[in-house]
Amino acid sequence: MKIFATIAEAQRQARSTKRVLVPTMGALHKAHGELIRVAREHAGQDGEVAVSIFVNPLQFEPGSDFERYPRPESADEQFCQEANVDLLLRPHPNEMYFEDRSTSVDESLLSNVLEGRSRPGHFRGVCTVVSKLFNIVSPDAAVFGEKDFQQLTIVRRMVRDLNFKIEIIGVPTVREEDGLACSSRNVYLNPDERSQAVVLRKALQLAKESNEKSADKIIDLIRKTIATAPRAKIDYVDLVDAESLQSIELVRTNSLLALAVFFGKTRLIDNIRLR
Repeated sequence: MKIFATIAEAQRQARSTKRVLVPTMGALHKAHGELIRVAREHAGQDGEVAVSIFVNPLQFEPGSDFERYPRPESADEQFCQEANVDLLLRPHPNEMYFEDRSTSVDESLLSNVLEGRSRPGHFRGVCTVVSKLFNIVSPDAAVFGEKDFQQLTIVRRMVRDLNFKIEIIGVPTVREEDGLACSSRNVYLNPDERSQAVVLRKALQLAKESNEKSADKIIDLIRKTIATAPRAKIDYVDLVDAESLQSIELVRTNSLLALAVFFGKTRLIDNIRLR
């Protein structure tokens, strides 16, 4: 595995085979392992799987967990080695952003709802860093998880609108044995919060199994189910069209139920397709 700490090193790496990128912020876990597996599947045994690890400051709003976000560099490197990653890009923030930078990439429609409403500027940071990684790594394809469904949708829109010649591959959410979606932020949960966090998957499953069509009734069911967990504090619950991400009143083809919930100071997201 080749490791690059600078952009210049990465851009000098010649590419003669198919290259698939897995962008991450590190603190790698089994969901990242699945993204890497899918990347290898698409790259082929003769292709290259590239992983980037960069805790992007532009994605963190003021007062968030940027400083305490986990950065287990040695463990992440070993994880990539064992997953047979070919290229690991691990740049310093000073490498990624000039002090006097004045350019960013901003998606202006899909970014205003769900996560974007709660975290203003977050997706500007996502689009900016992802577009930079695309330019640095020059992949043929990139892999993103469906847990961050809005992010996946926005990246696809950015690639379409800016004519990136890159295939965007979505990978279904990977879960722990008890149903909690895998996330690097799960390590923040204390034992009580961790045991209660499984209510998110339970609520989503109940909504799907109810066969209810009304958004108001579905959201009410979700809220009542999550309320059974004393440590949970809902940020949002919404039923949206999975392509436009706009709220809808009734379940229809391509419906997505998305939520964000705090357990203590830890904010978790999840979603489920209803149709």
